[in-house]
Formats: sequence, C-alpha cells, structure tokens
Amino acid sequence: MTRTLVVVGHGMVGHRLVEQLRALDTESARRIVILAEENDPAYDRVGLSSYLEGKSKSDLTLAGQDFLRDPRVDLRLACPAVSVDRTARTVQTAAGDQVSYDALVLATGSRPFVPPVPGRDLTGCFVYRTFNDLDAIRAAARTGRPGVVVGGGLLGLEAANALRLLGMRPHIVETAPHLMPTQLDAGAARVLHEHVADLGVHLHCATATASVDAHPNGAVRAVTLSDGTVLETDLVVFAAGIRPRDELAVAMGLERGERGGIIVDHHCRTSDEHVWAIGECAVVHGSCYGLVAPGYRMADNVARQLLGKDTEPFDGTDTTSTTLKLLGVNVATFGTTHPEGGQALEAVFAEDTTRYAKVLLRQDTGDLLGGILAGDTGSPMPLGSLIGRQPPADLEQLLLP
Repeated sequence: MTRTLVVVGHGMVGHRLVEQLRALDTESARRIVILAEENDPAYDRVGLSSYLEGKSKSDLTLAGQDFLRDPRVDLRLACPAVSVDRTARTVQTAAGDQVSYDALVLATGSRPFVPPVPGRDLTGCFVYRTFNDLDAIRAAARTGRPGVVVGGGLLGLEAANALRLLGMRPHIVETAPHLMPTQLDAGAARVLHEHVADLGVHLHCATATASVDAHPNGAVRAVTLSDGTVLETDLVVFAAGIRPRDELAVAMGLERGERGGIIVDHHCRTSDEHVWAIGECAVVHGSCYGLVAPGYRMADNVARQLLGKDTEPFDGTDTTSTTLKLLGVNVATFGTTHPEGGQALEAVFAEDTTRYAKVLLRQDTGDLLGGILAGDTGSPMPLGSLIGRQPPADLEQLLLP
C-alpha cells in the first residue's frame, strides 16, 4: 500500500529530502505531496546573487524535468499549508484543499529578520530572500546612487554585492566590530575588510541603524546610524539575519525553542511521531542551523527513516563549516572554530592583509580541532580530513602554499 508523505516547504532542504526519497524508494512506497509557498520550484538560494548577473530562474532551479514529471511527486506551487489536524492527519492548504498524510515533514525554512528600527516599512526598504525580493530591488535600484545594507554577515555581503552589480554604491552597517562576526575572527575579517573596501563598498562597523528617514512622500531619504552618521540613500536592504518559520508548528501545538524554531530529537522527529522538521526551522540540540549543509544532512537522515533504513543520528558536529567566495575573497571555516570552554590552543599564520590562516588545536593532545582561512590560502578540503588528528609537519605549507 502506497503511503503519503506531505512536505511543507520547497526550499533547498525540502527539495533535497524529496530527491533522496526518489533515489532510495525503488519500490515506489511513498507518494509525495509538496506544498510550496513560492510560485517557483526550489532554487539555489545560496547562488541567488547570480540572478542579478544575468542567470535566469531556470538556471538556478533545482527541479529538473524528471523531477517535475515524476508521477510519485505532486508539487503544488503557491499553495502553502495554513493548518494541520494532527488527530485526523490532514493538512489544510491556502487553496482550501485537505491533504491526508501518513508522515509530515516541516521544511518551512526561515524568514528575514528586520530590526525594529523606525522607518523600516518605508517605500524603498527591502529584504533579500527570494526571486521576488531581487526583482523588487532591481526595479528600485538607480545607477550611481548609494544603497544601504543593514547587516554584515553572509547575507549582507551578498546583498551588497547585488547592489554593486546593479551599479549602486553600497554601504554596509554592522553592529559587531567586524564583518561576518559569527564565522570569522578579527584577523580573518581584516582580510575581508581590506578587499571589500577596495571594491568601493563603504563599511560602518560597531554601529547600529538608529532610523530610516523619509521624504515627505513616504519614501526613504536617508539612514541615521547610532553614532550620528547620516547616510543619504533611497534604497535600504535589511539582511540582518533570519528567524525560523515556526508559525504552523505553533498552531499544531508542537514544542518550540526559546528563540523560536521547532524542537526535534537527534533524528529530527518532533514530539508527534508522525511529524519531522528539517532545515532552518528545526531546533536540534538546542540550536537552529542556518547553513544548507546541515540541512542536507537532516534531509538525508529523515529520508532514510521514512523508508525504514538504518541511519546515523544528526549529532550537530561540524555544522558551521563553510567555503565561500564573497565579493571575490575566498573565506572558509572547517571543524570547530568556537570550542566549548575555550580549551584550545590557537596557531595563527598571517602574512599581510591579503591572506590569513588560523588553526585550533586540542590543548592536551595537540589534535586539530578546526580553523579559519581568508584570502589567498590553501584549500580547506585536505585540512578538514585532518580533524581529530595530529597536524602534519607541513601544516604551514597546506595553509599558506
């Protein structure tokens, strides 16, 4: 008998789950209904800026024709779930349909966080999350004009690059002392700062956005910072982080984390044995994970569970490793960069503002725990394979070839 899986959300992680099920389910034991909020199938949100460089929606889509034509998959676009009856095991859609399920996976992702600053709702304020957001930013952009990005993390740098591609003069406002404070230390950030500034991006770190100021017609005129600086602009992009989309779970009565998100166990199962949560909306071991790699690991884990296959629990280790090219600068972290209790030795290899490398070693054994690379350094791939082992004698050559 074919059982029905309902997947709420068709972002990168939800799509990964369905692709894994399609590959593993050789007996077609599962019918899959995907309730997608957006008008487009899942796309590469990590590469969203390339949409402004000339790539089309179809270039970024993750759903090929074989996926879209698979008789096992019922993809419903612009059809979000609005409520769930856990007793009857049915999902109500915005279109008014009721979909019965044997298993339900919440892959609702996250929403942009917009700081509660005065003027955040003015005409000319945007977030940076979807194709629609980028279309709106493109329509509002004016070549040669300044644009302000609130947030200096990964998303903020992507947004600043988008404004550059549109011919604007971007400013980045970050409350922390340096860019990418979650991933980078001050040394690595210096390399990033130097390069970003050389590209004409104006940086305002260690300050906050006090207000977005309006013209008499209600459109953005300027941004005032907490240090008193006034940045003239008519376009503001909020890229100050994300918050888990858990409103459906709240209505379902599922347990939530202190800062939001759906609490799941190490197999991504909620307190309801028929319901799982994966990706940015899930709280595993007390944390939400905003990168795609841990989301993919959750998806792979749940796909195997749904087909009764053996699986390793999601342990949350090495979930912050990332390799990126931001505004032309290579940035990478691997292993653990914030060891618990701070019990680690740091070895820093830095030559100038063009490259930086730091590794963390276990204090008692000298084993490699992780590290940070920025600029013209070696690849993090061979270094990642050395985690938990004594570093080789040619470690410096690996870091700074």
